[in-house]
Amino acid sequence: MKILTLVLTFSSFLAVAQPGIIPGEKHRPQFHFSPKAHWMNDPNGMVYFNGTYHLFFQHYPGGTTWGPMHWGHAASTDLTHWTEQPIALYPDSLGAIFSGSAVIDKNNTAGFGKNAMVAIFTYHNQKIEDAKTGLHQYQGIAYSNDEGKTWIKYKGNPVLPNPGIWDFRDPKVQWFEVSKKWIMTLATKDRVTFYSSPDLKSWTKESDFGAALGAHGGVWECPDLFSLSYKGSRKWVLLVSINPGGPSGGSATQYFIGNFDGKTFVPDNTTTRWVDFGADNYAGVTFSNTGKRRIFMGWMSNWQYANVVPTEKWRSATTIPRELKLLEANGEAYLASMPVKETTELFGPAQEIKQLKVDGSVDLSKLLKMEGGKYCIRLELAKNEDVSLQLTNVSGDKVIVGYDKTTNSYYTDRTNSGDVVFQKDFARKTIAPRFTTGNSLTMKILVDVASVEVFADSGLSVMTNIFFPQQPLDILLLTGKKPLQIKKISYSQLK
Repeated sequence: MKILTLVLTFSSFLAVAQPGIIPGEKHRPQFHFSPKAHWMNDPNGMVYFNGTYHLFFQHYPGGTTWGPMHWGHAASTDLTHWTEQPIALYPDSLGAIFSGSAVIDKNNTAGFGKNAMVAIFTYHNQKIEDAKTGLHQYQGIAYSNDEGKTWIKYKGNPVLPNPGIWDFRDPKVQWFEVSKKWIMTLATKDRVTFYSSPDLKSWTKESDFGAALGAHGGVWECPDLFSLSYKGSRKWVLLVSINPGGPSGGSATQYFIGNFDGKTFVPDNTTTRWVDFGADNYAGVTFSNTGKRRIFMGWMSNWQYANVVPTEKWRSATTIPRELKLLEANGEAYLASMPVKETTELFGPAQEIKQLKVDGSVDLSKLLKMEGGKYCIRLELAKNEDVSLQLTNVSGDKVIVGYDKTTNSYYTDRTNSGDVVFQKDFARKTIAPRFTTGNSLTMKILVDVASVEVFADSGLSVMTNIFFPQQPLDILLLTGKKPLQIKKISYSQLK
């Protein structure tokens, strides 16, 4: 007999430096980073140093829609509570500051000082773009010797001029120990190009990857290359975001697993795989300088509607930080992501109920005496059957998360989640296939004020979706097509 295990987490805890939802900001996330005001999109330049995680992000301080890009900045010691810092990088005569990365130059290869924090970013020059020369994007660097508080741009910028590629951006840089060089993974229109440098200033092209592989429904953006342990060896993972062309419409991030020798990336297989099957996880990359841990954050929105979502003082948030691992499914390696372990420290003692039979539907919020919409719940079912969880409120807004036995897939349905009329494609159901054939199913679900993140089968199938209800989704109904034997329910409230 197959065993169905669902681990479901619904939580809402502070991640911005605020003591709760600000009046008039009913959709403000509480455990996802969002800027205090104005526009944000891609997280970029993320780096860990001296006990602090630095999150830089695409930011326009002049309004709540996309505009000339700056690098916003936030910092955290635990990945869950973020304090917004002054803007790190401003546009200058070379252009606006698009996405990129940050590294710690431990060996002072660039000459900016030992352990200098160095940002590598794309300049976007609007005047040159208007001239239609195709040379409007090129790479620059800046450095900080006070842990990201102040920045000095390199006088020799750009360090990598444009060779004639219209989309030439989003450098993700790492130190490659074998060759004692920096490796830049750069998005170049319909592929990724690898460059190397001994000093972050002079760059040499090594190879291209992907022109005939993967999804190509839109331009390639925001790549990331890193290694993970798998069965006692190291495998390389290449992330590539694409817009449009995602599995649920609009923006999404695909990945490849293979080998990298400092010059060329060779994939193990060429099928298209997705980091997240939801509508709202885009441009995600990982933190630098975290040792064996590989921590990922994405932009929790979609270019289909990011500029028109119904928030007033700010727009957009990041996903929950996620730890990436490689897991085996059907004899192959797949990328899995789960919320970082730090999130577990935010909840109090658990209530627990064992051996509960459900015939039809049960209101878990009453059964568990839940208070509000800030909690963590774990649920284990004794048999593999269709199951759905309806997150709802007294106004009738609802988001449905579930497992469909017939199609062997997970889903999230936000069709009736509240305000869905601001864009024609927003109301939708997203579906994530199941990859493992094991006898147990697992899901972990994070629900914030205006988002739901589903992690199934230890993170092999993931969906992230935002929504905009009239009031918090503080009622939880569990339903099965057939009688369900629940082995255990445990509930813990936010501390």
